Amino acid sequence: MPNTYTQLYIHFVFAVKYRQAVINQEWEVSLHRYITGIVQNNGHKLIAVNSVSDHLHLFVGLNPNQSISELIRLVKGDSSEFINKERYTPRKFQWQEGYGAFSNSNSQIDAVVKYILNQKQHHLKRSFKEEYLDILKDYSVQYDERYVFKDLMD
Repeated sequence: MPNTYTQLYIHFVFAVKYRQAVINQEWEVSLHRYITGIVQNNGHKLIAVNSVSDHLHLFVGLNPNQSISELIRLVKGDSSEFINKERYTPRKFQWQEGYGAFSNSNSQIDAVVKYILNQKQHHLKRSFKEEYLDILKDYSVQYDERYVFKDLMD
């Protein structure tokens, strides 16, 4: 639409169902590339993507022609299908229901990218649940403990 200008940066966080530690370093680059394709094919700009064994961070320059919920539905659904088709996991792969989506300003881009790219080092010291609760608090998001991602399963 002419004369429409936006600058929307969204940091997504979502977990493997039951936080099973199944995202393997041997195939995570393929997963990241696949998710990059989904994001770009839907008219958004992928800024950063990274994962650890039980969750994934995605930072996107959002095109307002598609809702946040529709984009994440496609990312989670299509990437689950990809993982299962490639047989990367011994059992059926699923992302956990729900996600976090946090808006950021232009001045925060570098910090968010650095944070996402340093996930593996970051999680040597902190659990995903600790990280996620801190993000919710940092963004002043009210939440119900009953619905925060389930604890890690082996």
